[in-house]
Amino acid sequence: MRSLLAVAFLLIGVASYAQNNAALSGRIYSSKNGAPVPFATIAVWGTQQGTIANENGEYEIKGLKPGYVQLKVSAVGFKPTISGEVLATNAKRAILDVEMEETSVSIEEITVRANNFRKSIDSPVSLSRIGIEEIEKNPGGNRDISKVIQSFPGVSSAAAFRNDIIVRGGGPSENKFYLDGIEVPTINHFSTQGASGGPVGVINVDFIREVNFYSGAFPSSSNDVLSSILDFKMIDGNKDKLKFRATVGASDLGLTLDGPISDRTTFIASARRSYLQLLFKTLKLPFLPTYNDIQLKVKTKINSKQEISFIGLGAYDISRLNKSISNPDEEQRFILNYLPENDQWSYTLGVVYKQYREKSVNTWVVSRSHFFNKEYKYPSNDESQPRILDYSSAEKRNRLRFEHSNEVSGYKMGYGANVGVDEYSNSTFQLGFKNGAPSTTDYSSSLNLFNYGVFFNIAKSYLNEKLSLALGARLDGNSYSSSMQNPLKQVSPRFSLSYGITKEVFFNFNLGRYYQAPPLTSMGYASANGELVNKRNGLKYIQSDHLVAGFEYRPSEKDKLTLEGFYKLYDNYLFSVTDSVAIASKGGDYGVFGNEELRSTAKGSSYGVELMYRSKDFYGFNLVGAYTLFWSRTKSSVNRSGANGWIPTSWDNRNIVTLTGSRMFGKNWEAGVKWRYLGGSPYTPYDIDKSSIKEAYDAVGGLYFDYSQFNQLRLGSYQQLDLRVDKTYYLKKWSMNFYVDIQNVLASKQKRADVYLPELDANGKPIVVPGNPDRYKLKKVEMKGSGTILPTIGVILDF
Repeated sequence: MRSLLAVAFLLIGVASYAQNNAALSGRIYSSKNGAPVPFATIAVWGTQQGTIANENGEYEIKGLKPGYVQLKVSAVGFKPTISGEVLATNAKRAILDVEMEETSVSIEEITVRANNFRKSIDSPVSLSRIGIEEIEKNPGGNRDISKVIQSFPGVSSAAAFRNDIIVRGGGPSENKFYLDGIEVPTINHFSTQGASGGPVGVINVDFIREVNFYSGAFPSSSNDVLSSILDFKMIDGNKDKLKFRATVGASDLGLTLDGPISDRTTFIASARRSYLQLLFKTLKLPFLPTYNDIQLKVKTKINSKQEISFIGLGAYDISRLNKSISNPDEEQRFILNYLPENDQWSYTLGVVYKQYREKSVNTWVVSRSHFFNKEYKYPSNDESQPRILDYSSAEKRNRLRFEHSNEVSGYKMGYGANVGVDEYSNSTFQLGFKNGAPSTTDYSSSLNLFNYGVFFNIAKSYLNEKLSLALGARLDGNSYSSSMQNPLKQVSPRFSLSYGITKEVFFNFNLGRYYQAPPLTSMGYASANGELVNKRNGLKYIQSDHLVAGFEYRPSEKDKLTLEGFYKLYDNYLFSVTDSVAIASKGGDYGVFGNEELRSTAKGSSYGVELMYRSKDFYGFNLVGAYTLFWSRTKSSVNRSGANGWIPTSWDNRNIVTLTGSRMFGKNWEAGVKWRYLGGSPYTPYDIDKSSIKEAYDAVGGLYFDYSQFNQLRLGSYQQLDLRVDKTYYLKKWSMNFYVDIQNVLASKQKRADVYLPELDANGKPIVVPGNPDRYKLKKVEMKGSGTILPTIGVILDF
């Protein structure tokens, strides 16, 4: 890294700047059928530069100042549009294609003006579009989208060092991810199987054009989602020449290549490898993670009416314990005692074929995902002894989806269908302690599952587009059991409305029902004789009804203020037979989620209010400010303390406040700040009596929770301040972005519950209770809490 910096600064010292020599080109086309929009008026947003598209909708603009560029486009018969962002440099021409929506009224009569923060007629509420500059330059985000969306309302987190996406009180297993329309089961390294969280993102930001983040009002084309959708829109490879990007970040090294393969085919590919294990070993942390990932997109424009894309994403992760720590402190010893070692790999391969017709678009998507997870643990980490945990599991998902969209007489319509085949296998050996006696879970299982669904949607605007209405529905089913086979039992209607009270103020509304199948880890859980336990228990789809309403104020094309209230009601939620609680609070830690005996008997609710202000120019700042007040709770058939049997989930932070701002200064300097406040989260105390039993403690290498006091205690609040400074050099044939990112400037500690460890004698052996050799003498250990100042120096080279 030192050599890289030395070379970079040497080149800077001898190179001459080539100012305002960036170029941008692309195509303006209709969203209805992909047809070109001829003679559209194109302006570079925020400048006086612009041009007119030719008869094929093509344009080119030269002499641009290097940096992130947006376009404002207008044309007769189309709504004015402000595009997403693209990075234009002196070294290469940037490509930016702009999609425009047709309108049946004249531009002068349009109520909704062009705005940076576009919304969808199907999802007028709970949709945030995030541009690439916000992702790249987000303070403390480390170019990781899961951290970036924590700037938006309704998003909380499980721990400071994880990427669990917890939206409006829903658990991390309730989210859905798409990469150019291809379903991706997980977007994190060291992912929690059955959920979605992990410490580091898999998706390389170099591929991203923008992200659509839905916290509600989900499109009817998406299935198996209860809390949020992250829809990643990818860039295409450069059409002109081969180019390179090299990155040195907080935790990894990466190389990205993109360019033309032929006149009609482009590609973009990347590979990254972490050096976290070296850093963690230096810091004497108790675990040593190593991750690798690759990503690929190849796109061919067959002709003006057809295109096809191939997309690949793969990850390989290894986590080992740092057994070389000499004289570990009590917190390190606790982690070393219970944390297993882990091997994990995954990939997703997919093809997207689009066919543009005169008034419609057909899209075919076929994909395959494979996830493998292995965990193991030795007592006291002594590999000469038999394992107390030996877990191996694989998930394979094969998907085919068809979507058709068209427009007739002002009605926007769509329909489609999806089918899939899921394969699941599992081999588990795990010691435990249940019902006052040692227990052993030892089984192997396999599962083949056929799933299917259909959907439709229709939308139309009235009153010169002041009023927009949208209606949609889904039907889903699978072959797991009789309780899930009939799609008429999983009918998912949804309705949206948007009304322009004035040219600046809108009332938005959505009502919908959504279903999600239990995770494969739950459906594949088996008894010792191989019987699928939860199939016998009649598991059902989890149901969630959403009501969202709010007001939106758009005083200019640069600003948006929203106030939304939401209410989510869960039914058929998964209930743990062993712990006698709903598992809604699980999934925010390492390991496996849902691999236990369950019943579909729990309920849940989450409700609250969100306030957000976004501005592209708030006294020169790009600003996102958000406040959320909410409650998240569950209820089961077992009596628990709390009002009417309701108890808070682990995500019930109540108050979330975020403020993220960045500003450009002269000579391509940029500075940003992010402040985040989380109210204290509930937690469950440990069962000290059970945990002190030698057989119980040794079986798992740790403690047991006291589920009779489930989430009855609450941790303190937490706040974090992150800073980032960027300096970018745009030279004639290459550019360099040098940045310093400091996470947790205030060194705030995210409080964790105190733990207990067996006391050790002079020889390092656990001490038993005097007169009771079957119990360890446990000692209370006050956890320091996670959180430290984490400075990062990063370099991004484009050439």
